[in-house]
Amino acid sequence: MQKPLILVTNDDGITAPGLRSLIKYMKEIGDVIVVAPDSPQSGMGHAITLDNTLSANRIVVDAINGAEKEYSCSGTPADCVKIGLQELLDRKPDICVSGINHGSNSSINVIYSGTMSAAIEAGIEGIPAIGFSLCDFSWDANFNEAKVFIQTIVKQSLQNGIPKGVVLNVNIPVIENEPIKGIKICRQARANWKEKFDKRTNPMGKDYYWLTGEFELLDKGEDTDEYALANNYISVVPTQFDLTAHHTIQQLNSWNLNEH
Repeated sequence: MQKPLILVTNDDGITAPGLRSLIKYMKEIGDVIVVAPDSPQSGMGHAITLDNTLSANRIVVDAINGAEKEYSCSGTPADCVKIGLQELLDRKPDICVSGINHGSNSSINVIYSGTMSAAIEAGIEGIPAIGFSLCDFSWDANFNEAKVFIQTIVKQSLQNGIPKGVVLNVNIPVIENEPIKGIKICRQARANWKEKFDKRTNPMGKDYYWLTGEFELLDKGEDTDEYALANNYISVVPTQFDLTAHHTIQQLNSWNLNEH
């Protein structure tokens, strides 16, 4: 039997520990090809490169634990998937996994996430796709405690298939004094960022700004990703890239839009 072909990517860059861990975990399931950014691309969302050229160079990051083929791409996470599918892979992958991101992509964070946008790009192309994130920004974060759960989610996705038009957004709680309790299928919590800009002045007298803010959870539901993570469960949110608010179409059709 031919092993499944797994495309691995991320947004933290090809040398990020989260990606290197994900490669090792996926090599126990199938054949792995990596196409990842050559530098950190966090918060890029679904940006693509239109005003510059792209390069994708085959490299060796870890000769022992690395993938059979790895490419370092000069573009965004979405670029990595696009060029991987169109130019670098010999056949269509059976699944695309993105991550493991250093930091949460739960709730509203999914909108900004390069990790999830890479997975969504694969989903748009009809490839089952999953984005994995650990709620720990540390470069030395512990990914190994989630290994079995990550492999289970990938194996089940390969076995059962992911519904058409859906990409899985998987977030893993910070591992501290107690083990992960399990996996919960959730909805995205309603939340936002209360943002502000820290205004400063450089030595030349020119103003510049740092974006700062606080995460504001507006949802008290017990079926959300934020609730699952707070209670030491891995959250799995089925995310769709069809952004149509279908439930509002009938209401909007009642407007007198054609009367001038």
